[in-house]
Amino acid sequence: MRSTLRSKAIAICNEKIAKKGDAVSVSFYAFFANRNDDPELLMEAAEWWIRTHQLNHFEKALKVRELISSEA
Repeated sequence: MRSTLRSKAIAICNEKIAKKGDAVSVSFYAFFANRNDDPELLMEAAEWWIRTHQLNHFEKALKVRELISSEA
């Protein structure tokens, strides 16, 4: 996962956790705007989420943040 996506994903997980608590779940779609303005980056996130880590559609933001942070 490229560093810009990693930073954005961690920031979004932190934001969701701060607003809704430790039990909040996220999807990789949360890392993007409602329009597909960067399909290559979206596919990179999908590959990381689905193929690399075999995550469910929604996962706990804490878990996702930990996975991303551990790969930095």
